[in-house]
Amino acid sequence: MGKVGITETILRDAHQSLIATRMKTEEMLPIIEKLDDIGYHSLEAWGGATFDACIRFLNEDPWERLRKIKDKAKKTPLQMLLRGQNLLGYKHYADDVVEYFVQKAVANGMDIIRIFDALNDPRNMETAIRACIKEGGHAQGCISYTTSPVHNLQMFAGDAKRLEDMGAHSICIKDMAGLLKPYDAYELIKAIKENVSIPVQLHTHYTSGVASMTYLKAIEAGVDVVDTAISPMAGGTSQPATEPLVASLQGTEYDTGLDLVKLSEIASYFKPLRDKWLESGLLNPKMMGVDANALIYQVPGGMLSNLVSQLQQSNALDKYEAVLEEVPRVRKDFGYPPLVTPSSQIVGTQAVFNVLTGERYKMVPKESKGVVKGEYGKTPAPISEELRKKILGDEESITCRPADLIEPELDKIREEIKELIIQEEDVLTYALLPQVARKFFEMRKNGTLPGPEKKEKVKESNESKKTISEKETDDEIAAVISAAVAAQAEAGTRYAIRGFRQVVSPWVLSGRLAR
Repeated sequence: MGKVGITETILRDAHQSLIATRMKTEEMLPIIEKLDDIGYHSLEAWGGATFDACIRFLNEDPWERLRKIKDKAKKTPLQMLLRGQNLLGYKHYADDVVEYFVQKAVANGMDIIRIFDALNDPRNMETAIRACIKEGGHAQGCISYTTSPVHNLQMFAGDAKRLEDMGAHSICIKDMAGLLKPYDAYELIKAIKENVSIPVQLHTHYTSGVASMTYLKAIEAGVDVVDTAISPMAGGTSQPATEPLVASLQGTEYDTGLDLVKLSEIASYFKPLRDKWLESGLLNPKMMGVDANALIYQVPGGMLSNLVSQLQQSNALDKYEAVLEEVPRVRKDFGYPPLVTPSSQIVGTQAVFNVLTGERYKMVPKESKGVVKGEYGKTPAPISEELRKKILGDEESITCRPADLIEPELDKIREEIKELIIQEEDVLTYALLPQVARKFFEMRKNGTLPGPEKKEKVKESNESKKTISEKETDDEIAAVISAAVAAQAEAGTRYAIRGFRQVVSPWVLSGRLAR
């Protein structure tokens, strides 16, 4: 084993995890050249929720952000996170859209594309992997780590081998919930390294408090690269801090070769930004702590905190334990999907439905129905015929690759938005976020595009002690509660849900917290 590579997440997952992806491009650019000079394996700088946040909240063109970062990062490969056939959106897209998106991502400066699927269904990753290889990018096949009666070393090692056979240049184990414990990591890395000949990378979150120990055991087992965040934006729902790991490995066979003095300069840049976000309420100090409940309930820490906020604002906090207990039951019913976007949101929403209505699967959102039907792909474990019958009735399940049922749509999308596009990439932005993109394009055309949305400082009242991110509630949960109230109310009863403010789609907000 030789030098361990470090992927720095400060430009993507660190701020996605802690401040709902609100770091602006102008806050990134002054430090890019110094980041580029560190010697990182890669800089994670795009993908995930950054695309949505750029256009929805920051009034920025995400493609322009990528180009500006690439212009300053001349030496270090840029890396992004891609949700397979979902790209950076929240549904499956046709193959022509996936292929064109990957083409444009590489053309605009992306080097490494980390490609995952919420169900670890390789069929949902194959088009993106093939397109990345065709465009000359580095295709990193990703395995979403989770624990269940059906997930074991053999399954994960087999998943890794399938990705290698599909042409992936490297493998990433994506531990989005911080569930991977140190000795389990050792065994997992060993099993995968024995099964593949390509590099293996590990991504985790500090949510449960074990991540730094997990990295050390993974490094001992032979992992090639790990993801870390510079210290001011590390810990909690973010990644382990870069500097302590670099220091710990100095003088060993795993020495990263990175300079702690240079890393200190990077940290000094981000400390005032962190303090600003704390002062404004954008960064909740609770997000930077350890939530050991993640190890107990086996769900992402962000998903737990989001449920608390949602139930508080619906005056249903007394149902929190019941919802937590229902989550693993729903997950079992749905075939033990890894709890990552969008499956974590689907399972969580269905658990809330089941508890608030008082009857399991009395109300089933279309997303839950989609999982049972097979619209998202093949679940790790089969779903019972009893549940299929209850939810689908006589509808037939989908057994093929879901995208095989989607007709080419790129030309149609281009026609819909042709009067507003000024670059080819706009077609893809519209494909992923049609309503938000159209509004953005219209304001851009009219010269009325505002700056990033302003966040009011949090005041010390009982209501306003909640941080801004806590106040950005999930409109899907509002719909759940409304439906639950309607189901239980007497005929003719009028009611109104007042505790919610529609700011962001349910899948976006929960996804930012849960990944």
